[in-house]
Amino acid sequence: MTHHTTVLVIGGGGTGVGTARDLAMRGVDVTVVERDGLAGGTTGRSHGLLHSGARYAEADPEGAAECIEENRTIRDIAGECIDDTGGIFVQLAEDDPAYFEEKLAGCEEHGIPAEVIAGDEARERVPDLSEDVERAMVVPDGVIYPSRLVAANAASAEQHGAEIFTHAPVEGITVSDGAISSAEVGGSLNETIEADYVINATGAWAGECAAMAGLDVEMQPTKGVMVSVDYEGLKPVVNRCRVPDDGDIIIPHATQVVLGTTSVAVDDPDEYEEEQWEVDKMFAECTEMLPAIEGREIDRTWWGVRPLYAPDEAGRGSKDSGKGDERGISRGFFLLDHTEDGVENFASVVGGKLTTYRMMAEAVADHIDDVLGVGGESTTADEQLPGIDDPDQLDEFVAQYSARQPTDLDVVVDHGQQASD
Repeated sequence: MTHHTTVLVIGGGGTGVGTARDLAMRGVDVTVVERDGLAGGTTGRSHGLLHSGARYAEADPEGAAECIEENRTIRDIAGECIDDTGGIFVQLAEDDPAYFEEKLAGCEEHGIPAEVIAGDEARERVPDLSEDVERAMVVPDGVIYPSRLVAANAASAEQHGAEIFTHAPVEGITVSDGAISSAEVGGSLNETIEADYVINATGAWAGECAAMAGLDVEMQPTKGVMVSVDYEGLKPVVNRCRVPDDGDIIIPHATQVVLGTTSVAVDDPDEYEEEQWEVDKMFAECTEMLPAIEGREIDRTWWGVRPLYAPDEAGRGSKDSGKGDERGISRGFFLLDHTEDGVENFASVVGGKLTTYRMMAEAVADHIDDVLGVGGESTTADEQLPGIDDPDQLDEFVAQYSARQPTDLDVVVDHGQQASD
């Protein structure tokens, strides 16, 4: 059986489903296929930070500006898909005060609200904060619950006419006369899909997807560990104000905190070692900021794989567990039009951050408009997602799209996962 669509999006993470929503709201016929449940790749295995842009303020002006803009947009459209916790960057006694000043200046330059408070006031706001905290910078970070965010985007996309298929892996792509003529999709769908345009939004798996079309998209995935422990009452996201390194962030949930993360290059985004030293390092580093988490029992541990574009990483000299630019702190996203590679109706989107998923999706949809002339402008920044004031409704969406993933497993109520038909 053959399924016809104007745009086929391969990959059901934040960018893929966000692209489907954007296109569907413009009146474009769009279909999404995902090999697992939605958010099953990088999106649902992240640490779930809603970036204010402060993390990039001193090193990446463009990235910082994008983050604060999208931070405000997501607050407007996402409701219970996020938690507006706020955030602080803490300077410990051993940390370079000049770096703190550089970050503060960057925040001021790029319009990121930043308030400097003394260590004693920081400890009043965060009672278990280390005595070694000399001062802190208060910024509008927050927490994203990616399972809910992606499921709500999928629900919105379907309400506007999109079709979303989970547990539907692409098993082959046929290229004829310089264009993709069809994609063979197995699993729950088990159909041939013919599309006018195909978007590869598979993230860290973009190389494998592109290879089915005979193309080379060189990725350099890096794994990172997250550790969730029971700890109730932490309000803001706590960031270490130092050159980015392993174990420099603590994300609050209702009754838990998430400790993150490492950055280790891997060859295969599906096959890599989950190493105990990474877990141990999260405790060693994060307890320097919040000593009360030391010795806490681990509720769950998971690894995510970042969808890094290899040419960009090579340009900045990235390496395992590197710091600063070497750790790829100022990564952007890349939209690769494969026309010059000999496949004119195919593009891959790689890199980026969960906070900027909507902006990335808008850029992809704009590209398709440029190519196909489908018309319309993006309205995703102005229309709220469905169900955002009702956590139970959001969690039903999560179940509908098999989107309950490790990052927010303690937050999302289990309504029972089900495959989309």
